[in-house]
Amino acid sequence: MSTLSVEMLAAAPAGPITSAGHAQLGIAVLVGIAVIVLLITRLKLHAFLALTIGSLVLGAAAGAPLDKAITSFTTGLGSTVAGVGVLIALGAILGKLLADSGGADQIVDTILARAGNKAMPWAIVLIAGIIGLPLFFEVGIVLLIPVVLLVAKRGNFSLMRIGIPALAGLSVMHGLVPPHPGPLAAIDAIGANLGVTLALGVLIAVPTAVIAGPLFSRVAARWVDIAPPEKLIPQRPSEELERRPSFVATVCTVMLPVVLMLAKALVDIVVDDPKDHVQRVTDVVGSPLIALLAAVLVGLFTLGRAAGFGRDRLAATVEKSLVPIAGILLIVGAGGGFKQTLIDVGVGRMILDFSKDWSVSALLLAWLIAVGIRLATGSATVATISAAGLVAPLAADMSTTHAALLVLAVGAGSLFFSHVNDAGFWMVKEYFGMDVGQTLKTWSLMETVISVVSLGFVMLLSMVV
Repeated sequence: MSTLSVEMLAAAPAGPITSAGHAQLGIAVLVGIAVIVLLITRLKLHAFLALTIGSLVLGAAAGAPLDKAITSFTTGLGSTVAGVGVLIALGAILGKLLADSGGADQIVDTILARAGNKAMPWAIVLIAGIIGLPLFFEVGIVLLIPVVLLVAKRGNFSLMRIGIPALAGLSVMHGLVPPHPGPLAAIDAIGANLGVTLALGVLIAVPTAVIAGPLFSRVAARWVDIAPPEKLIPQRPSEELERRPSFVATVCTVMLPVVLMLAKALVDIVVDDPKDHVQRVTDVVGSPLIALLAAVLVGLFTLGRAAGFGRDRLAATVEKSLVPIAGILLIVGAGGGFKQTLIDVGVGRMILDFSKDWSVSALLLAWLIAVGIRLATGSATVATISAAGLVAPLAADMSTTHAALLVLAVGAGSLFFSHVNDAGFWMVKEYFGMDVGQTLKTWSLMETVISVVSLGFVMLLSMVV
């Protein structure tokens, strides 16, 4: 089911905490988002504080009692962190093991050793896709940028020819494929099946990464033909690890949670009997918590021990991996609080009331809402969480596959046109040594290509599944 209906409207949240009309709610939303954008971009306030303040301003502008607005925000924050917090922590541990053990370097070196000059952009997008599965986008950039700069320098490539495929592979995984925080939070908010969403997400991510990566990089390289900035090209460290994990062991460890979650989805589709022992087992081992926990435990041996880490080094690696995610958890949680405030003041009902007479696809509506929040806030994760909460009622009568496609439509919209209010924009600009105009013509347009192309694939799949 892909269009709006009376049944979907009936599933929308009832009992908003304010009796404001649609005009006041619309103004309140604009004011709340404007406050968040102003605090982040102009005053350089941390996104957690900006989202917290913006949520309270939204509630006040909508005429909600302050205590009700606070309750909405804290409830949304708590439920979001409870839903994805442990998964983010496990993903951070796995990513840190991958980086510190040299497993990521092993994947990079092995693939690059087998790729010629013509195949290099394709090899880079493959590396980025594999590396991007367990890593946060920012961590993936930090990990891959040295490789991108070295390959571009040694192979005499335009930086865009190598850099765009790397960014595309990371960004597509970040926006569409769990266990990344945005997709996980959207799955939780919409009530979609994680395994089905993962399977469809990978199916859409592969061709999208190809189009936005190696193919679009040809155009980007003509528009912005720059060489790697000399001052940023890394030097090889004087001390290397004595040994590092094998390519096969590293890839198997990274793919383990994906395989377990896909197996659960396959058994759910084929067996579809809650009393079946096989399905009960896969329901446990294929749950995101157990799948990621299994990958971390396996990674302690296949990555950490294989690199010669002792118990103290493994403990230190795990401890260091958890420190940087405190900010991520708070931002994700605050995004959930903002989302819940939007819902509780009645914005979800307002959107459904406005759109009930539209002959518009629910998937397209979800994408448009995510695009609006992405453009306003600059955060793909905030856009995903907020938009998922608003469109959750649309999934009430949807099939399992269409609910998963709704998640992916939101994820696609959350990647649209990164610009100056997005931290990733400035990260890419500085690492690649570009000015703002060059960054807009390359990175920002690449993000837009990913968003539009992945939406196209979502709509096509909705016609056949």
